[in-house]
Amino acid sequence: MLAGLLNASHLMPLDALPDKVGDFARAAGFTEVRIYVADLRYQALHLLTGPNGAPPDTETDFRVEGTMPGRAYQFGRLMPAAPTIVEGTDWWVPLVDGTERLGVLRLCSAYDDPRAREDADRLAALLALLIASKRSSSDTLARLMRPEPLNIAAEMAWNLMTPRSYADGRVVISASLEPAYRVSGDVYDYALDGPLVHLTLFDAMGHDTAAGLCGALALGACRNSRRRGAGLVAKGQAVEAALIEQYGHQRYATGILATLDTRTGLLSWVNRGHQPPILIRDNRWSSHLRCPPAHPMGTGLGLSSPVCSEQLQRGDRIVLYTDGITEARRPGDSEFGLERFTEFLIRHHAEGLPVPETLRRLMKAVLDYHHGELQDDATVLMCEWLGPAMGNTEPAASLTGLPSAADSITQPRSNQL
Repeated sequence: MLAGLLNASHLMPLDALPDKVGDFARAAGFTEVRIYVADLRYQALHLLTGPNGAPPDTETDFRVEGTMPGRAYQFGRLMPAAPTIVEGTDWWVPLVDGTERLGVLRLCSAYDDPRAREDADRLAALLALLIASKRSSSDTLARLMRPEPLNIAAEMAWNLMTPRSYADGRVVISASLEPAYRVSGDVYDYALDGPLVHLTLFDAMGHDTAAGLCGALALGACRNSRRRGAGLVAKGQAVEAALIEQYGHQRYATGILATLDTRTGLLSWVNRGHQPPILIRDNRWSSHLRCPPAHPMGTGLGLSSPVCSEQLQRGDRIVLYTDGITEARRPGDSEFGLERFTEFLIRHHAEGLPVPETLRRLMKAVLDYHHGELQDDATVLMCEWLGPAMGNTEPAASLTGLPSAADSITQPRSNQL
């Protein structure tokens, strides 16, 4: 099953995947396979169909909240599904690329034993890799993931930014941005460079397409300088130089540029006129990491840009955010507020939710608080330091909610592959 699907995938457009996967999955006893992908807000799951469309009597959409496929997606666990017209055992299986949740599979299996569940996990893992590798060239998938049209700034931002989740045994990183379909000037970035983890968050002035262009330019200038070996101060200077060259002094961006050394847990950062990072420790308390701020990038005020540092403990979480999270308010009502924001993160993480699911629920809470309408971008980038060792790269329940592969290893049922 896996070898055949992998070989066929090299010259396969994403549109052909729903039909092809069914052909190969029969080798492992799977009589029916349906692929559902999450929308940009992670609020609904939509059926990925081939050229012939959806089979008759097939449900094409599910809400994440309050449904069994939604539970499989939220918690990253295989869940039973209602019986179908095809005889056998029916499951919902999460589609996860690394720690990035892409959607779920609905699988009907001729077998109901640990080996079949292991085969289901492996099929889901391969499909997640294939979808992730082909999504940048697939307008079919892009349309499926956006029930609302994107503005131009959102189109640029989502194609520039890194995937919203990452983990490797040393760190867990997750990000979220709203309003997902009408982005203004917020952008985030992270990158791995040996033992170093680079974290970046920018908030460009304005709420129009020009703000999106400014944010994109800031992100590009930062990446370009970082990949030439620039340090924290030099990266901020490179961003400022690019903005002034393009806009004079008419546009600027605030931001945090940070580097975490995973060998020691030492976090270093510079503040370019932005909200200070939040440190959450032991699910009990939080503090704001103070650092004398330099001027916003693009203003050319010539203030010094000191590098500040903080020694992390294992399990500490660093949270970068923009003011759209805390300062936006409902008409005639109070702000969502920093206290409510940090309490939400601590409470939901203490409940054992995966980090991406915590941020998904946070953004839903922020949107609900503002009746679904935000006047400014609201962005969060969170990084949890687990320790210096990268040896354990198996997705673990503490990172993603997924059981490890070792939990499902059994004696072979028969040679089905």
